[in-house]
Amino acid sequence: MNTDINELTELDTNPYIELNNQGHIEKFDLTREKYYLGRDPNWSTIPIPKSWTVMSRRQAIIAKEGNEYRIKEYRSQDRGTEQSGGNGIFLDQTRITPSEGYLLRNGIQLHIGLDPRYQIILTYRNPQSTTAPLPRKRRLELTGMGEGPIELGRAPNPRNYASMQLDAPTVSRLHATIYSDRKGGHILQDHSSNGTFVNGKRIEKRQLLNRDDTIQIGPYHLIYTSTALELSTTNKNIRLDAHNLSLTVLDKAGNKKTILDDISLVIEPGQLVALVGGSGSGKSTLIKSLLQINNLDSGEVYLNGDDLQQNWAIYRSQVGYVPQEDMIHNNLTVEEVLNYACKLRLPPDTNVKEQVGKILEQVKLSPVRHTLISQLSPGQRKCVSIGVELLCDPKLFFLDEPTSGLDPGLDKEMMQLLRELAAQNRTIILVTDATANIEVCDRIAVLGLGGQLCYFGPPQKALNFFGMPEGDFADIYIELNQGNTEKAILANVGNWHHKFLQSPQYNSYVRHTLSPGKQEQQSTDTSIRTGISPYKQLWLLSGRYWQLIKRDRSSFILALLSGPLTLLITAFSFGTELPVSIYSSNTLQLLFIFSCIAIWIGLSNSIQEISQESAIYFRERLLNLGLLPYIGSKLLIRGGIALLQTILIAIAILILFKSPDFTLISWSIGLVITTFLTLIASTSLSLMISACVKDSNQGTNILPLVMIPQIILSGVLFKLDGLSKIVSWFMLSRWSVGAYGILAQVNEITDSTNKVYEANWDNLLLNWGILLVHILVYLIITVIVQKQKDVF
Repeated sequence: MNTDINELTELDTNPYIELNNQGHIEKFDLTREKYYLGRDPNWSTIPIPKSWTVMSRRQAIIAKEGNEYRIKEYRSQDRGTEQSGGNGIFLDQTRITPSEGYLLRNGIQLHIGLDPRYQIILTYRNPQSTTAPLPRKRRLELTGMGEGPIELGRAPNPRNYASMQLDAPTVSRLHATIYSDRKGGHILQDHSSNGTFVNGKRIEKRQLLNRDDTIQIGPYHLIYTSTALELSTTNKNIRLDAHNLSLTVLDKAGNKKTILDDISLVIEPGQLVALVGGSGSGKSTLIKSLLQINNLDSGEVYLNGDDLQQNWAIYRSQVGYVPQEDMIHNNLTVEEVLNYACKLRLPPDTNVKEQVGKILEQVKLSPVRHTLISQLSPGQRKCVSIGVELLCDPKLFFLDEPTSGLDPGLDKEMMQLLRELAAQNRTIILVTDATANIEVCDRIAVLGLGGQLCYFGPPQKALNFFGMPEGDFADIYIELNQGNTEKAILANVGNWHHKFLQSPQYNSYVRHTLSPGKQEQQSTDTSIRTGISPYKQLWLLSGRYWQLIKRDRSSFILALLSGPLTLLITAFSFGTELPVSIYSSNTLQLLFIFSCIAIWIGLSNSIQEISQESAIYFRERLLNLGLLPYIGSKLLIRGGIALLQTILIAIAILILFKSPDFTLISWSIGLVITTFLTLIASTSLSLMISACVKDSNQGTNILPLVMIPQIILSGVLFKLDGLSKIVSWFMLSRWSVGAYGILAQVNEITDSTNKVYEANWDNLLLNWGILLVHILVYLIITVIVQKQKDVF
């Protein structure tokens, strides 16, 4: 029987299903014990139009169970291996398995396929059921709206003509509006900080909508039907399908080494999944590959059917990531860390105090909210990192070694916290070596040497699979490490890998639940958008950076006083009478010391500033950190400090040394300008070095190698000719000493005709100009180096 839904009457008492294929609705009464659903007319007992290609030829079996019906995906036999249909059947992004199926309840809605643009919605109705129908898809009618506007957002104006509330932290209060174009169509206008996407493309202010356009606002997907706006799905339930992930690298000897060996996984909404295995098994590489921040030789990762690599812009605020390294500043309090993260990640209209308070309660850190991060235990610091990620309410969470370094008690507390977060409908994936509390997980993936997947399934079944029902999880590590050589261990691991591929666990937890990506993949613009305006982000980052500097008072005071103290020592080395006369045979050497002091202080200012917060930068950049605001905040604050240093150095020079005669410009003014330019240039150079090195220790070690050429090639200690003269042009000291020499009229004092110190405006401006060029070049290189670290 096949009728239109409009023919239903109150007299209908039989259970029935509705199939909605993009507005084409079919209704089928259920009166038999069993039905077959699919496009194959010779097999299906429910007639399906051949044009409904989203549905498989043999999609599902619907069998009566009590007063209701149970639906199972059809399972075919293909060369002795069980296979599932192509487009699966999903409930809140969780696939209905062929083995267990799903008992239908009155009003339940299932989806065939993952792409909301093409999926078929299956709704089950049982008029005799005592349970109330479940709420159906939210729909906002656009017909008769007049000129509107219709408001979409976290808290739209309830007095407005019409609105749809989309409650999520990353959604602005007024995120977008829809207007009539007075021609029967509608215009979507963006008002948000985190963006509104149409078919995967972020819109710029306004866009005319076309029928079947998909609108993405935060975790919400809406379909525009030309007459209505339908809330199709939300990414509040995220499933992950990883297909054939492989990675091979070259070892130190130049031989190929497999890190990941054709791994496929299915992680469904609300699951807590642990990646475990011995050293060299590729656990951390796998979690980075699932997050798509690691380059792979082959393989794809899909979130709700979307290729994550191509759709990162949509999912970036819905994915949380806590790396092994702490991604929080040690000199901030817990509350300050969350405050800055909240302002950086969420819309400006967010109630920061309320949101931070909620997160502190969730991760159980309210008692230490005013405590510095450096004073917390390792477990508490990890909880702060988790809290930072929870601000955006992500539904997919990656954690790399969250229990590393924790004692057994803290390990248990951490796993219980993750279990609670998963119970809040979050999908959580973690890497761990601790197996004492692994049974709280829904699934574990056991990796062996060479990145081979040896088991994936419930932890309770793992010991039986490895033939050690009375053992513990540590015994699995021992078993997978059997062998006297690496080759023997790889062979043993390979045997377990092949055994798993032939096992019921593989069929149940991988093969029959693994879903392909959407047939038509949209590709989003992955360029970083700052959310809040770049200027506001610059101000926010500058405020955080200044707070960090103020907290380290001893270093800050030392940075300010090191110049004057060095000058005081220099003055006493020239004699006991102060002020010391600059007019002597040592004039150039004295000016050289002024230059070296400024260069050394500038280099010391920022040599660790970028490298020491690489983990923080990487995570914030993945989300919405603007590159120019980030570099700009460093330069702005360091520039202010350089100005203070300049003033103190200038005062010390004017007090300790007699001012020379001048003809071009006042000695004090020229001294301030030259010292400031030297400090900023050397600070910019140190920022560039900090961006290029791997860690802060490497930056500190390289500092003397940068300073020594400044001394040798300054043109003061040695006469420079040929190649050395050309190379000296790339040294800050060459132009800094040159400017000081011109201002002090060195040629007249030493009765010299050196063109470098010829006292005229052209020469002085050339030296200052070259220092400015150095600043610009160093900053450009810093930006380029940081940009190359982007993974999207």
